[in-house]
Amino acid sequence: MARAAGPERRLLVVYTGGTLGMRSEGGVLVPSRDLAAVLRTLPMFHDEAHARAWGLPDDTLVLPKPHEEGQTGSLHSTSCSPACPDQRVIYTVLERQPLLDSSDMTITEWVQVAQIVERHYEQYHGFVVIHGTDTMAFAASVLSFVLENLHKPVILTGAQVPIHALWNDGRENLLGALLMAGQYIIPEVCLFFQNQLFRGNRATKVDTQRFGAFCSPNLPPLATVGTDVTVSWELVRKVSREDQLVVHSSVEHNVGLLRLYPGIPASLVRAFLQPPLKGVVLETFGSGNGPTKPDLLQELRAAAERGLILVNCTHCLQGAVTPGYAAGLASVGAGIVSGFDMTSEAALAKLSYVLGRPGLSLDDRKQLLAKDLRGEMTLPTVDKHQSPLQGSKLGHSVAWLLGLSGSQEADAVRDTLVPSLALAAAHAGDLEALQALVELGSGLCLQDPNGQTLLHAAARRGHVGAVTMLLRRGVDVSARDQDGLTPLLLAVRGRHWGVIQLLRAAGACLSPQDLEDAGTELCRLASRADTEGLRAWCQAGADLEQPGYDGRSALRVAEAAGNLEVVALLQSLEGAGHEALPGV
Repeated sequence: MARAAGPERRLLVVYTGGTLGMRSEGGVLVPSRDLAAVLRTLPMFHDEAHARAWGLPDDTLVLPKPHEEGQTGSLHSTSCSPACPDQRVIYTVLERQPLLDSSDMTITEWVQVAQIVERHYEQYHGFVVIHGTDTMAFAASVLSFVLENLHKPVILTGAQVPIHALWNDGRENLLGALLMAGQYIIPEVCLFFQNQLFRGNRATKVDTQRFGAFCSPNLPPLATVGTDVTVSWELVRKVSREDQLVVHSSVEHNVGLLRLYPGIPASLVRAFLQPPLKGVVLETFGSGNGPTKPDLLQELRAAAERGLILVNCTHCLQGAVTPGYAAGLASVGAGIVSGFDMTSEAALAKLSYVLGRPGLSLDDRKQLLAKDLRGEMTLPTVDKHQSPLQGSKLGHSVAWLLGLSGSQEADAVRDTLVPSLALAAAHAGDLEALQALVELGSGLCLQDPNGQTLLHAAARRGHVGAVTMLLRRGVDVSARDQDGLTPLLLAVRGRHWGVIQLLRAAGACLSPQDLEDAGTELCRLASRADTEGLRAWCQAGADLEQPGYDGRSALRVAEAAGNLEVVALLQSLEGAGHEALPGV
């Protein structure tokens, strides 16, 4: 990715309604008109002096320019930085008519938003969509599929409390979305909330009260905003510059979501699966299981046989549907498509998109549903019935290297390619390929341009097998990359429990500097009620009583915020010590 050129970055803000711009009328919150006029009165959203000096139109707003070096935050990334901190962010607010509460938004309105993006695509560098939180995850998922070959950011945001209120999250969320869309070239549909930028089709709403209303259970945030801005560029999807934007306006509306529950009657399932329904997302138990009652399974088989597409998603917040369902649903056979680790919102949006594609057979549609189209799912990395050296592109490359003759030219080719392939194998968790490359003579002290080793790559992605193999071969568990990050710190950031345990058992530990930084990070996690992050730091050996930058511990921050669940967790972790972590 390249640094964007030019003196300014122009954004279009599409205001659809939602809590962010609401006002209280008669004790009831209703969408309010002319949000641009409100933003014009707030200095953090409009630099009036600059607008006058440049002669900008009345309907155009401009963000203030940071006055101090580094005020926009520093960037931690694994590639070049497509950041534009010196460019002015100029934006125009387009209000959709009528403004709607998100509970009244449907796929029809979300396609209309995509068409707005299409009409104005060449005029702006990026887009921000202000949307209500209740159905924002559905909206982000639909837009991610409808907008194909995006080269510009489309970021949804909203608020739990209206921007007009004295104590609100709307200002921070909107400003963050504007800055991320204006200063970083992230060509995806994203969702920005509470200082975190999520891939849109990976996000789900998890809280009705706290400002941290959304999470991305199966994919880390693409970016996190704090005193600096950390962008995980390795997670950002790449698109070919030759591919033009395609907006898929033809989508199927007759799709549904059915959550299975213990004792669900077959008659209810039969009634739900009737025409005109064309596709259903089944929310199932655990790793994709369902009831084994013959009459219920017969209803699912009958629906599948008449062409109804069924997508199996777990109702668990984290984890994935396994390829072979242990109970019940396996008997339906090919009639059910695995949703792997998709959220229900993403699965429903994908189903609507795939069924709306013209000219496809039933098998074609099922194959599309089983593919990762927009980063919405994590597919298994290894086929248990096939050696990776035979089935994967990386494996083919390794097999080709192994087959080279022992000439001087062949040795030179090996010396050139093996290091890059070994790092790629560690990143992908391709254990067989990694073992073959190490035995081929790649060595274990390889580093990428950012100073990350094979162990860094495997730990970042949570590949237990690759980490185990590398540790057994005696790699340095304390190696630091150019940003000062160790494999242990990368595993902590990714919440990779198994990797953290392996690294700790091999002697990895947090340095005094890591522990000092951990105090502030623990307080940040406590303020966001991020229990998984707190457990990861605790497992890595962090002192939960370490104070943050303001002298308070994570426990004190949680108590002040009234996060009783976090308070109880921290107290239990402190009482149990770092060797016994509840829930791990």
